[in-house]
Amino acid sequence: MDVVSDAISAVHLGHPWFYRMRTNGKWCARLDPYDGAGFYVVLKGNCWLLTDNGALVSLSVGDAVLLPHGTGHVIADSPVDSTAAAQSAVPFEQWLAEAGPGVRPDRGGTEILCGKYWLDCSRMHPLMTELPEVVHLPSQVGSHLELRSAIDLLAGEMDQVRPGSCVALPNLLDLLLVYMIRSWMAQSNSGAWPSVLGDPVTAAALRAMHSQPAAQWSNDRLAAEAGVSRPTLARRFTTLVGRPPMTYLTWWRVILAATLLRDTKETLAVIAGRVGYGSPYALSHAFEREFGITPGRYRAQARSATVREHQKGIPRPHSGLGHGAPALCARSMRRPGWGD
Repeated sequence: MDVVSDAISAVHLGHPWFYRMRTNGKWCARLDPYDGAGFYVVLKGNCWLLTDNGALVSLSVGDAVLLPHGTGHVIADSPVDSTAAAQSAVPFEQWLAEAGPGVRPDRGGTEILCGKYWLDCSRMHPLMTELPEVVHLPSQVGSHLELRSAIDLLAGEMDQVRPGSCVALPNLLDLLLVYMIRSWMAQSNSGAWPSVLGDPVTAAALRAMHSQPAAQWSNDRLAAEAGVSRPTLARRFTTLVGRPPMTYLTWWRVILAATLLRDTKETLAVIAGRVGYGSPYALSHAFEREFGITPGRYRAQARSATVREHQKGIPRPHSGLGHGAPALCARSMRRPGWGD
């Protein structure tokens, strides 16, 4: 896999939750901070987003916005400040109930696709932690073409029940996340990781480590993969990534092991082999040094968290999926409570 795919896969949990809102008139909704990444796509009309840190963003038709760190915010039909938001904002779930699929916008109305990606924030890749509080991707002619295509496909799938929609919708939503991060990287002027992946030497070394994490890598082998000398690789990699190549590789192997412990039933010995450790004891020592707990306890905690999430209940089609989402997909979606 590549770095961006691995960075997303390491934290991504299950299918995203989503809802298609159709509303008009005056409205203002408040969403408290949460674990995960939220998104909005404006399909018709316009609205405003105000974060708890005071960032005010104007959203127009075709705009997409990603809140990768679960920042608390207010979304409203018109510009608001913190004082006005405190006085007029209703809880987000109340807004969902009031501005649902039965509400049809007039010529001045607003239609929004909103949702949440469930993330395990305990082991975020630095590429993900570097994402700003709000990633605003405005609709502009000739820009973000892949993102625009994904939005069009999503809107089309949600307009009516089609064969295969239960597979298409969650996968298109996952694709939306990838394209939003790609678009941010393409337009970012200050982020470190766009520079990291734009450097051919560092990118080649990262690509090698991520595609074959269990290989017997050394500084010399990585330098050969990048086509430079060992000192050149060490200098450029450390400067851009913030840690030497082999230190990064050790960290990534443990993060990958955590993902396998969470998502598979493989034994620790099998996982150790898959991530490049000669024995489960060696992996266990490295894992405990990074996470502060043993792999076995980590797996038990991850499973308990999954059980608790499933026990919260499955949304009914009319309340959890929103307008246009096929009722037959209800069992694959999470409940609509963002702040759980």
